[in-house]
Amino acid sequence: MNWTLVLTAGLPEHSLLLGILTLVALEIYGRKPKAALWVSLAAVYAALCAAIGLSLEGYTAAPFPGQLSVAPPAFVAKAILMGLAIPVLLISREDFADRQFHILVLSALYGGSLMVSADSFMTLFLGIEMLSLPVYVLVLLAFRRPQSAEAALKYLVLGGAASAMLLMGASLLYGWSGSLDLSEFARAIASRDGLATAGALFVLLSFMLKAAIVPFHAWAPDAYEGASVPVTAFMATIVKASVLLAAVRLFGNATLSAPMAAVVAVLPLASIVWGNLAAIRQEGLRRMIAYSSIAHAGYLFYALLGLPETRYEAVAFYVLVYGVMNILAFASLPPSPDDASRDRLENLKGLFHRRPYAASAIAIAMLSLAGLPPFPGFIAKFLIFSNVVAAGYTLYAVLGLVGSYVGIYFYLRIVQYMFMGDAPQPARSGLGSLAIGAGAICLAAGLVMAVLPGWVLSLLR
Repeated sequence: MNWTLVLTAGLPEHSLLLGILTLVALEIYGRKPKAALWVSLAAVYAALCAAIGLSLEGYTAAPFPGQLSVAPPAFVAKAILMGLAIPVLLISREDFADRQFHILVLSALYGGSLMVSADSFMTLFLGIEMLSLPVYVLVLLAFRRPQSAEAALKYLVLGGAASAMLLMGASLLYGWSGSLDLSEFARAIASRDGLATAGALFVLLSFMLKAAIVPFHAWAPDAYEGASVPVTAFMATIVKASVLLAAVRLFGNATLSAPMAAVVAVLPLASIVWGNLAAIRQEGLRRMIAYSSIAHAGYLFYALLGLPETRYEAVAFYVLVYGVMNILAFASLPPSPDDASRDRLENLKGLFHRRPYAASAIAIAMLSLAGLPPFPGFIAKFLIFSNVVAAGYTLYAVLGLVGSYVGIYFYLRIVQYMFMGDAPQPARSGLGSLAIGAGAICLAAGLVMAVLPGWVLSLLR
């Protein structure tokens, strides 16, 4: 085995592993838990720099042939995950000072990194489990209300069902092709063979369950609401980004058969419509974001209908915009001693009069998630739907656009609450310095993506 190749190709993962081991050592020797945040930030930042550097260098290697390989798109995907993790860690200080939280976050990031580099179903399954198991614990670790235990159980049960579906699909594809290589999935979705179609369908549905596509979405609202704000931000951004970036790698350059294209179009379309409609009735920001994420998962799966050569950049740009804007909203939420009421929409009324920065930042995030110009969310949706039209699925694109208009209402309702709500309430404690820093990072990233989208897309290719 060429150890130099293994160390270089896995440099982002090795940085995360070094951070995990350091945190475990600090736990064993009983050092002050305050160092946990800075150790995890250093590990994620090192992984981010390694991923960016190897991507710009055009590094390509297969340290474990047939199981795991790396190339610039894989490093870009890892850079997106690490870049989103930094502001999530910054906003976690108020909720988590212990090392367990940071160990679990780094472990989940390690699993996400494996997913976007996998070449076989064995490695993909390992990555999904390494991503999912820590998140189950994070939901329970973020125990702020009685519903947290129920939310964690729902997430665990349905996450286990997704894993079982993936294994069933992989076994059927192995029976059809005699191989566990991910490229067999790309052949299967273009095939009309019954066994191949069944195997590919199981695999696809497992990814849809992980991404909370209708009708596999029931776990998301409870899990998002039951967890604390940093954990909800992690699930809504990094977990979803890992799943969708891995799905793009899974689809490769394959052209979908007619039955598979119908599945990829109809279920995401149902997610877009139902997610936007259900979000209208929500009274809490986290639960509203859960239904919003169901709709956005639909947009992302729509990208798989697009031309094979443009799928990756459309999904990468979308998950980057979606992740940055969601974290901006969570980072700007005013703190409250009562977690259950922290994100109640009623409490956001008149926020601009009390906290102008927080209200303005949340408004930018909401308008971008709504897909309104000139915010980066508009560019992200334009990329998705233009690619779907270019692939010849014009009707699905039109229906998806109509469904997306429904979502504008509940985003604008939040803006109305903050800027045109009732008389302002007495001022409470302000945002922490790290939360403001996380928001500033997201604002800067959003500005770059809005002003220089072409340059950002050139980096994602």
